[in-house]
Parts: sequence; C-alpha cells; structure tokens
Amino acid sequence: MPRIWKFGDSVNTDDILPGKFAPFMAGEDVFQTFAFHYIRPEFAAAVRPGDVLIGGRNWGLGSSREYAPQALKKLQVGGIVAPTFARIHYRNLLNLGIPAFEFDLTDLLEDGAEVSLDVPTGVLTHAGGTVQLPPPPEFLREALAEGSILAFFKKHGRFPGEPA
Repeated sequence: MPRIWKFGDSVNTDDILPGKFAPFMAGEDVFQTFAFHYIRPEFAAAVRPGDVLIGGRNWGLGSSREYAPQALKKLQVGGIVAPTFARIHYRNLLNLGIPAFEFDLTDLLEDGAEVSLDVPTGVLTHAGGTVQLPPPPEFLREALAEGSILAFFKKHGRFPGEPA
C-alpha cells in the first residue's frame, strides 16, 4: 500500500534533485536515484510506486528544472499534496502526469502512514478516514488518463479541454 512522505515548507527543485545529479551529469538511467539526496537520503531507494508526498507551503520553488519532477515520475510517485506550489514547478508536474493537489495535510498525516489516493475524485483514504482533496478539473483528468499532458498531446494532436 502507498505511504506518505512528509516534507516541510519551501522544498525547492534543488532539494528534489540537486543540480549536480542532473541527467546530463549523473546519467539518464540513474539520475532519479538521487532524488532528495541531501534532505531525505533514504527516499530514492525506499519510495514505492504510488507513494504520496506531502509538502508544506511553496513546494517546488526555485528554478524551472524539469528534471526534478522527471525524477519523481521515474520513481512513480503517485501524487503530491501541498498548500501551495511554485507555479512553474506545478505546471511541470502536470505536464509529466504527476497529480498535484493544493491542500494542507501537514498536520493530519504522519510520515510513513499508509494511504490510497483516487486521483480522479481526489479522495485520499487513510487509517483515520478520508480526506476530500480538490479533484482535478476535467481537462486534467483527460490528460492523466493518458499518462500526462504531453502524452495526451502526442496521441490527440491537441491539448486536453480543446475541441477535437
């Protein structure tokens, strides 16, 4: 079952994937193994597909490096929940098909808690009950069903929500 990984406020893209481990430095096949290298060194080896990251305010600030969310995608992170996101990073997450929910769970769930996340409805279930996150809008549900906004565009030749 997926678990929670808790982080604090202002986790930046260099925290998510330090620049010295960028794909062109570390290698396209291994760069994801350095995710959160300095702040949660155990993360990349222990994260499981579907695990949910809970952050504090201003998740993903800093540069617009796409390889930070790419590392999370390669590790099959199931979603990220934070009260606020840096806008460019938020868009990069969605472009790559990583669900991002703006909601504050920092005081509700503990690190390592087992959860399930139903992305289309935004329902997060945990041992104490359920939380209704803001569900993704229809255009985003369409994109996530294809894997990402980029995958949707490649398949349909248009962006989700645009007329066919």
